[in-house]
Amino acid sequence: MLIVLTGPSGCGKSTILRHVLKDLRNVRFSVSHTTRPRRPSEVEGRDYYFIPTTEFRRMAARNQFLEWAEVHGHYYGTSKKEVASKTRSGDLILDLDVQGARSLRERHSDAVFVFILPPGAAELRRRLQDRGEDDPAAIRRRLINAKREIREANSFDYIIVNDRLDRAVLELEAIVLSNRCRANVRRREIQTIMKSFTSSTR
Repeated sequence: MLIVLTGPSGCGKSTILRHVLKDLRNVRFSVSHTTRPRRPSEVEGRDYYFIPTTEFRRMAARNQFLEWAEVHGHYYGTSKKEVASKTRSGDLILDLDVQGARSLRERHSDAVFVFILPPGAAELRRRLQDRGEDDPAAIRRRLINAKREIREANSFDYIIVNDRLDRAVLELEAIVLSNRCRANVRRREIQTIMKSFTSSTR
């Protein structure tokens, strides 16, 4: 099962996701490619694959991305190879920007789409400032983009308001677990159980 997590920059997607990956079994994270410079807190191959713009464009031209977009002046993309290799062993969560999630939804309507909302503009500004990784101009740009992105929240399957981290983590875990119980996901188990009734009633 593909689970797409999105929301404006600074809403807390990465923090929520770290807790969920630690708490739940058979959930993996799809590492995206980006041309953005690596932040001091980020690790190559864990948070992103950091690549030059020329390499990103070459991958895009070869149709190697499931989706890709330009956001805040940098490119971000989800590798088809990354998704194919990690979906074999369980659920896969993609942490995408809103533009990338919109693009993916057009081709993978069977995926689960979750939008993370900040509790308000003032709190989002504070989080971006406390992060200490963006200058004032970048923070203003991210807040302007956030206002536009939040307008799309109603088109997503689930909404999580990240006003309390513990509750936001529990809500995302509940979404993952509940979707594992969908009839189309458990089709094989249903068939196996039906066969057992057939053999036992002969």
